[in-house]
Amino acid sequence: MTIQNLKSQNLILFEVISGSKSFGLNTPTSDTDIKGVYYLPKEKFFGLDYIPQISNETNDEVYYELGRFVELLLKNNPNILEILATPEDCILYKHPLMEQLRIEDFLSKLCNDSFAGYAITQIKKARGLKKKILNPMEKEKKSLLDFCYILKGYNSVAVPQWLEENNYKQENCGLINMPNSKGMYALFYDSKNSLGYKGIVQKTTSNEVSLSSIPKGENDIAYLSCNQDGYSKYCKEYKEYWDWMEKRNEDRYNTNQQHGKNYDSKNMMHTIRLLQTAEQILATGKLNIRVSNRAELLDIKAGNKEYDDLLEMADGLIASIESLYDSCTLPETPDVEKSTRALIDIRKELYR
Repeated sequence: MTIQNLKSQNLILFEVISGSKSFGLNTPTSDTDIKGVYYLPKEKFFGLDYIPQISNETNDEVYYELGRFVELLLKNNPNILEILATPEDCILYKHPLMEQLRIEDFLSKLCNDSFAGYAITQIKKARGLKKKILNPMEKEKKSLLDFCYILKGYNSVAVPQWLEENNYKQENCGLINMPNSKGMYALFYDSKNSLGYKGIVQKTTSNEVSLSSIPKGENDIAYLSCNQDGYSKYCKEYKEYWDWMEKRNEDRYNTNQQHGKNYDSKNMMHTIRLLQTAEQILATGKLNIRVSNRAELLDIKAGNKEYDDLLEMADGLIASIESLYDSCTLPETPDVEKSTRALIDIRKELYR
């Protein structure tokens, strides 16, 4: 099913403008994100074709099946609670049956972990981007050969350099394992390429070195060390970096470049907002997602704060949240039985 199917079949129960516009943090360049709740046609819900979530290609329009929505509410998922707590001026449509799902029935001490935990994830994202900005990777990918070294006394030389210095070809080399020595190999060389050696690697994309059958009487000419773990780590970072380069939001990236603080300022803004929201929930027992400190948060988004100052601010909020947790009057968890009854009542009415 598609979002268009939901709309053409009148399956949408709740539809809101979410994100920066619902938070009161939108600017002239802000996108419009749409979130919502739907129910499935009877044959799909009772059959095998259950669909918990539907979104468009850019993921700026996401709709949750009613049961999935309630399930995530019970887990105090920040994004889902914020949908239910959307201000009236951002609600596009609300089916009368949705009145049975009230935000106060779901808020609990679980918000301490869900909101603060999500904020910590945002900090990791900001640090990850900082690492990418400060450590750009060459487009030409290294091969396993670049992580192999020839031992020379108490030192070592990179295999590509050693091959060039000795006018050797890697495909004429043969390797055998060194016993009891992980990543260590004895290296043989066949200048005529007549002994069937497999080379150090068979392809530039190889993930491991090649081993050869060495005829008796042949003498090794060197010992080779292969840092295969280092190569695996490099391949993972290379993929992450170039995936990020391909998918990054250019406007957002340019903003981060212009303010020169080498962190993702939008992520850090949301980190502080999430922590402030968790503090609000534990202090008041309520959730109001429309921020009262718009100027402060947009100042963070613009990169006008030092990264270390923001981390200190986050630490202060976390300490406040931990202090409020013990005195908070919210239940430990939402009332599952009550929420389940509401869900059943809504479904009975929908499928009557």
